[in-house]
Amino acid sequence: MKKILFCIIGMFCLGAAIVLAADKPAAPVSPNPGLKANSVKAAKMNARGKVVEISETAIKIERTIKGNTEIMEFALEIPAPAVAVNDSVKIDYTVKEGTLTAVRVAKLGAPKSTGKNGVKPAGGKPTSVTP
Repeated sequence: MKKILFCIIGMFCLGAAIVLAADKPAAPVSPNPGLKANSVKAAKMNARGKVVEISETAIKIERTIKGNTEIMEFALEIPAPAVAVNDSVKIDYTVKEGTLTAVRVAKLGAPKSTGKNGVKPAGGKPTSVTP
């Protein structure tokens, strides 16, 4: 008797799940002139590397990632007169119509050097020791 009762309850639950899972037709969407259209923003990405070639409209950099060296070419929105070949740069870019477009080109300073054991070398005047 218990087996029959469990089978009936199971069939009832299965039928309810099937009915609730059925697709309902989507409600018609009326265009509301008061709403703004969603604008899609392009994702900003960045790359760091050494300048290989530069012109008024394009820049090529060489960057190394995990031991692999690659050359990336970017179209310039505005010329970068302060950047020269062999400068280290950081480029903020987006992908527009299949091309990499540099939004900003920033020249990087020289990397800070550290001593052999990871301690910065003492710079400036040496300190005097008083007994």
